[in-house]
Amino acid sequence: MTPVVAIVAPGAMGAAVGRRLVDNGLKVLTSLDGRSQETVARAKAAGMTAASDNEIAAADFILSILPPGDALALAERFVPALTASNSKPVYVDCNAINPATVARVAQAIAPTECPFVDAGIIGAPPSPVPNPPPLAGEGRVAGSPRFYASGPVAPRFASLRDYGLDVRVLNGALSAASALKMSYAGITKGTQAIGAAMMLAAARSGSADDLLAELQSSQKQLFPWLKRQLELMPPKAYRWVAEMQEIAGFVGDDPAARDLYQGAAHFYERFAEDFESGDKKAAAALEAFLAKGSP
Repeated sequence: MTPVVAIVAPGAMGAAVGRRLVDNGLKVLTSLDGRSQETVARAKAAGMTAASDNEIAAADFILSILPPGDALALAERFVPALTASNSKPVYVDCNAINPATVARVAQAIAPTECPFVDAGIIGAPPSPVPNPPPLAGEGRVAGSPRFYASGPVAPRFASLRDYGLDVRVLNGALSAASALKMSYAGITKGTQAIGAAMMLAAARSGSADDLLAELQSSQKQLFPWLKRQLELMPPKAYRWVAEMQEIAGFVGDDPAARDLYQGAAHFYERFAEDFESGDKKAAAALEAFLAKGSP
């Protein structure tokens, strides 16, 4: 039987995942109550169907895809509807949260008797599939980010590989997927925070041209990667604040590492505030530095 999937919420990643599933023949529900016109338009463009919480609770899978600071609140919001539902959908938390937060989300879902899966998304939002292959197989997951999944029920979530998602089941603890996500994001987004901070410091000190020349000369692999990532970072910085805080919790047994990621969270918070302001001084300075490095 073809499953019904609910995705909350239809942000950039959620809507792209929804479109991938719709392109592969699934009905995808989402919640649009109180959402902006932009979000509603994005969900409709992806072919997603607006639904109430009770209708979402009757789906086969619920994928929670939203800023990490909202992960627990969303689970708690759906507890009444999931408790009353006879369907008992698989609740898949796909957010960038640390294992301790995963445990709290799983604990919130447990009284509903719905199966719980921990998942971590690594990679860009899925690309559209103009002509989905008629049969299941490797071709259907091309262009999909990796959905690492853990927990006893993770193989059930992996059935969505037949509908275009690259789901990879991990062995180990329930929160193994989130531990991987925290480790990976700590490297990639942590490096971006350090790179942006130093580029801005060089610009303030008048040494931007010299730093750029040295990066282009001695960091022929690192600098092009940083440039690509940081060109895309400014509008996403606000979403990375809570993610850095989650990573700080993940490395909490190491005080120095915890302070490092709390500092990264504060950097992204200040950068996001600047980006959302009228003058965008930091964003403009970073953009100017990166522009000098363009071919």
